[in-house]
Amino acid sequence: GLDLWRSFLKITGFMDRRDFLKMSSMTALLAAGEWTGLSKVFAQSTSQSKNGYSNGNNPSGNMEYRNLGGLAVSAIGLGCLPMVGYYGGKYEKRDMIALIRRAYDKGVTFFDTAEVYGPYTSEEWVGEALAPFRDKVKIGSKFGFGVEEGKPTALNSRPDHIRRAVEGSLRRLRTDRIDLLYQHRVDPNVPMEEVAGTVKDLMQEGKVLHWGLSEASARSIRRAHAVCPLSAVQSEYAIWWREPETKIFPTLEELGIGFVPYCPLGRAFLTGVIDGNSRFKQGDRRWNLPQFTPEALKHNMPLVALVRKWAERKGITPAQFALVWMLSRKAWIAPIPGTTNPDHLDDFLGAATVRLTPYEMEEFDKEYAAIDLMGHRADPFTESQIDK
Repeated sequence: GLDLWRSFLKITGFMDRRDFLKMSSMTALLAAGEWTGLSKVFAQSTSQSKNGYSNGNNPSGNMEYRNLGGLAVSAIGLGCLPMVGYYGGKYEKRDMIALIRRAYDKGVTFFDTAEVYGPYTSEEWVGEALAPFRDKVKIGSKFGFGVEEGKPTALNSRPDHIRRAVEGSLRRLRTDRIDLLYQHRVDPNVPMEEVAGTVKDLMQEGKVLHWGLSEASARSIRRAHAVCPLSAVQSEYAIWWREPETKIFPTLEELGIGFVPYCPLGRAFLTGVIDGNSRFKQGDRRWNLPQFTPEALKHNMPLVALVRKWAERKGITPAQFALVWMLSRKAWIAPIPGTTNPDHLDDFLGAATVRLTPYEMEEFDKEYAAIDLMGHRADPFTESQIDK
């Protein structure tokens, strides 16, 4: 990969990373393909410039656009779960609507929600916020928990439930179609073929444009894709949680499916705002996660120091580096960091144009491999609902 990169630089002459990113020629993309993971299935569908399909709401033109299995989205999306108090706190609807619109003004066209977020609140706020420019954005939502049946922690992907959930989401989102509909968690009691067949019917009715899975195994991905082609898979992925690289990346690449990482900032751990003395109360999602026990926080601080060192080296913030790290790895990754704070939004959107070279990624990984990390990403109940 490095030899290919060096010869490419010799041919083109050295250019700075911004020029390289903005360069739209296929030659550049394919030359870099060996290290970005760009495979033949993506050869016809690469990142597009803002001018390709938007209204010029990002005058600086700094946002990159990516293709997730046929769905064109901003390279960085906005996760709309924290605004319903997932990490504690209570937020005003008007402030969160302003935040969503601020993201759009800065080039974000990809917004992630679900019926279970609130429940319902996140979808309602996203729908209201995006209504003035609905046709300029892509909305992802999810079914799969028994919200309609009053059992929001129980898995439910029965066909009748899927239809009820989608009708509710369409109403709350003030729209006639969901751009990307995910099964929130694989339901072991409903064959994947049945789920995929139901979504396929919804797509034929025009109510769903693309579909995906969340926290699904490679086996489930293949079963779903065989019935109704998937555009994306959404799973937790961050510098400190890299399991998807070995478990599903080869399958996604082979099938031409995009990847949407949630919690790409490590639930704020990687941004440097949490230290060994931080504590989390019930009501904050982190309060019972093994990675956030006092012992684990203290043990894992060397990773925060490594991220900070690399961020300084690249002239960016730790939050930006956490996103740059994953955006540099594959051309078909579009993370969805979430926030309730306009300053944090502005911060992480600054990652839109910086990338790591193959050599830098190799160097970082060597340093990362020397760090011992403590604590699993999920509590036992959450883990029990993740497809293996």
